[in-house]
Amino acid sequence: MKTIREAAEEFGVTTRTIRYYEELGMLKPERTDSNKRLFSNAEIAKLKLIDRGKKYGFTLEEIKEMVLLFNADRSGKKQLERTIEYGKKQIEEMERRIEELEKTKQEMESLLGEFNEKLSKLKGMAK
Repeated sequence: MKTIREAAEEFGVTTRTIRYYEELGMLKPERTDSNKRLFSNAEIAKLKLIDRGKKYGFTLEEIKEMVLLFNADRSGKKQLERTIEYGKKQIEEMERRIEELEKTKQEMESLLGEFNEKLSKLKGMAK
């Protein structure tokens, strides 16, 4: 069992962030008699899923759905199916952004070439 502070440190987030995930229904830590949150291995696994989902660009709604699917289907089949679906969608989005960045890079390289040419001409005229 881990305290909220230990869990936050492990995942590099604030305790406020973890409380927010709890508020969204993504986490359900146990409580001590003094009402302190304690996170079991299962809750830590959910935090790991949330952390990984954020890293790969999934929305909190998508992550929440995957977490809740795990709770509903302990075999993990439905969660894996949904993760694959969202993962494919995320890869498509990444590919689109890469294409946009490549296009922007080429445009910038072209402009820089033109600017260098103009600058060379201007320097030649100044002599």
